[in-house]
Amino acid sequence: MSTELNRPIRVLVAKVGLDGHDRGAKVIATTLRDAGMEVIYTGLRQTAEMVVNAALQEDVDAIGISILSGAHMTVFPKIIELMQEKGLDNVLLTGGGIIPEDDMQVLQKLGVGKLFAPGSTMADIVDYVRVWVAENRNY
Repeated sequence: MSTELNRPIRVLVAKVGLDGHDRGAKVIATTLRDAGMEVIYTGLRQTAEMVVNAALQEDVDAIGISILSGAHMTVFPKIIELMQEKGLDNVLLTGGGIIPEDDMQVLQKLGVGKLFAPGSTMADIVDYVRVWVAENRNY
């Protein structure tokens, strides 16, 4: 069990839907990897079901969704619903992109973690994931 406690943080980074802009997701994936985390990048055009199934199979600590399409009020609630169905209650769902502040607040009330707008620093994202996982990793 001690090896489990010492394993690196595992993060799944995904782009859901038809949004084809993946530069930000790739930058985040690289930044998290450079910070010592294991990163699984699913690539473009994933469905919510594909993301949650991959998170389950990869035994991740966090899921990061990059979204620029405006579909955040559909995508995040669907992922939260599927995570609850699959028992992924101890996995962080976070993300970022073009999401209005009011929508961020609604999504956080539904159980989504902190969401990052353009201009957020990489250090803030890395620190947030590290702290959340340290406080919530469930063995």
